[in-house]
Amino acid sequence: MSYGKFASIYDSLMQDVPYDQYVEWVASRQTSGKLLDLACGTGTLSQLFAELGYEVTASDLSEEMLTMANQRFQSANLRIPTYQLSMDNLEGLQGFDVVTIAIDSLNYLKSGEQVQKTFSEVHKALNDGGMLFFDVHSLYKVDEVYMDSPFVLDDDEVSFIWHTEKGGAEHSVVHDISFFVRQQEELYQRFEETHEQRTFPVSTYSTWLKAAGFVIESITADYTDEAPSEDSERIFFCAKKV
Repeated sequence: MSYGKFASIYDSLMQDVPYDQYVEWVASRQTSGKLLDLACGTGTLSQLFAELGYEVTASDLSEEMLTMANQRFQSANLRIPTYQLSMDNLEGLQGFDVVTIAIDSLNYLKSGEQVQKTFSEVHKALNDGGMLFFDVHSLYKVDEVYMDSPFVLDDDEVSFIWHTEKGGAEHSVVHDISFFVRQQEELYQRFEETHEQRTFPVSTYSTWLKAAGFVIESITADYTDEAPSEDSERIFFCAKKV
């Protein structure tokens, strides 16, 4: 998927994401080492990890996202190598102590086979004892919360009208979003984005992780240390390569 104009407004839409909590979660279990930030987007997490002392490599499928990330790294005087890769094909990347797939990026994979291939590729990219950290939407969020659309944001610089509908696959959702980006005082540019996401039960992710050669260290929810409940919206997995 090409993110096009979406990449240019991504950071403004993600202002409420608790990136610091994500970094703290990872650092609480793996304090240093070589880190691969898959689906890095515009590089916010990559920068935070690098500033904390990790040796970071960043990857994303979107050329536009990587352009924004490289601009971020250059402005921060950080040397972070970037690669344009799909997370289910990491050929040539290896020797990492940590891999992150943050902010429901794994949910953009359309099939269970792609998720399983991603776990296998990450396993090969990690050193023995290396850690995988990722989060996904819960079934509750995809099947119920997202079905309460439309969602509306009215902001000075970027506004949107966000419609959702069930996707063709089980536990999937199609997001149709109309963005309005301020160009001048009373002039806005409108553009459309369509995103598809799919999730799976916690037990399914767990089975696939184990099959790929991981031991699950923890499964928590919603940026807490608590186990997922029926109305949890975001599920966090920490797994170790064995």
